[in-house]
Amino acid sequence: MKNPQFTLDYSVMYYDTDCGGVVHNLAYMRWVEECRTKMAPAIGIDYVTLARQDCHLVIVRHEVNYHSPAFMADEIKVLGWVESVEKSSFWCRFEVRRKENNKLCVSVRQRLALVQMPKGRPCRIPEDWYKCAAPAEDLAD
Repeated sequence: MKNPQFTLDYSVMYYDTDCGGVVHNLAYMRWVEECRTKMAPAIGIDYVTLARQDCHLVIVRHEVNYHSPAFMADEIKVLGWVESVEKSSFWCRFEVRRKENNKLCVSVRQRLALVQMPKGRPCRIPEDWYKCAAPAEDLAD
C-alpha cells in the first residue's frame, strides 16, 4: 500500500504478549479494531450519526495472515485503508508492521456490512463512502 488512509502507532506492551514475549493473536485484532475505529472519521464515516439512525457496521468476514511475529517492546504501526465499496458492504485492509525495519507481521482483510437494527437488514452504503476506496494503483503489495 503506497498511501494508507490511516496509521496507528503502538508500543507492544507486556499484556499484548504470551509468556515467551511474542504478541498473541488477540492483540493484533485489538490493534486492527482500534485502527478501523479511528480511521472511520478520517474517511467520513460517522459512527454516532449511524447509531442514531439505528445503522451499525458489522464484520461479516475476517481474514488474517500471520507473516512474522512481533515481540514485547517492539514499536509497531498499523496501516489501514478501504479496499473497495459495494452496495451494502465494504472491504478494509490492514497491515501490522514493525517500525524499525517495516517488516510485515500480520495482514488482515475485513468485510463490513451496514445493517439496520434491530431488524438486521442490510442498508445501502452512502454514496460518499465510495470515494473512500483506495485507487487500484495504491493497492500493490
